[in-house]
Amino acid sequence: MRSREEWSALGFATPSVLGLGLFTLFPVGMAVVMSFFDWPMLGESEFIGLENFRYLFGEDPDFLSSLRNTFVFTGLYVPLNILVALGLAFWISRSRWQNLWRVLFFIPAITPMVANAVIWKLLFQLVGTEPNLLADGSTALLSVVAMSVWQGFGYNMIVFSAAINEMSPSVLEAASLDGATGWRKLIGVQLPLISPALFFATTMTVISSMQVFTQPYILTAGGPGNATETLVMTVYQAGFQSRELGLAAAGAWVLFAIILGVTAVQFLGQKRWVHYES
Repeated sequence: MRSREEWSALGFATPSVLGLGLFTLFPVGMAVVMSFFDWPMLGESEFIGLENFRYLFGEDPDFLSSLRNTFVFTGLYVPLNILVALGLAFWISRSRWQNLWRVLFFIPAITPMVANAVIWKLLFQLVGTEPNLLADGSTALLSVVAMSVWQGFGYNMIVFSAAINEMSPSVLEAASLDGATGWRKLIGVQLPLISPALFFATTMTVISSMQVFTQPYILTAGGPGNATETLVMTVYQAGFQSRELGLAAAGAWVLFAIILGVTAVQFLGQKRWVHYES
């Protein structure tokens, strides 16, 4: 009977394990191998060691600028997203139409990003500023950030709204009896109560913002010049335009290492400000 149960369990798990191996583990392993090769899309591959990485950091004029643009985008997008989502979450928590506001604010997050980007591109063109906001190197990235915040804050707002509704009434009442009001109550009581939700939302938002691609690709195609070209766009261009798969794999692993490092720092730092209920 035990052997039969083990074989049954193995049969149920096999499709998932095969899918994980074929569509996740195998591509990841191949990306590691390809990053050490001169691997054109057509033709023979050649082992070159760390040359792809040396080229990215030493000779590629676009890689470092795309890396800078990615960090700038993340530095602007993450705090704006969190602040807008948090502010609206506290606002709708006091509204009698709470569920309606949740639906309305969440709609952009579930609308296809390509469709949103196309609409925003048309809006920027209709604004009629000279020069166009997307054509000016000093405002193009800011415009991409604005569109991205509008697109993405709804998810975090739902997370914060749920956390706010779960705040302990007894703790809030005790804070009010102690005279905590306004900003003092917000900073000293409410934010610590929802700090796990803040940590989760911040971590996931940082990870997604480091991988930004669709918004700048649709709105500006990385322009003007390379003012809005991000790291994922550079990887895409290396792999599917220049057809240098080894170079694209190396760039992807650089991005993975950065995201892994930033996430590790966030997890190490959470002990100082995230408060879990015991």
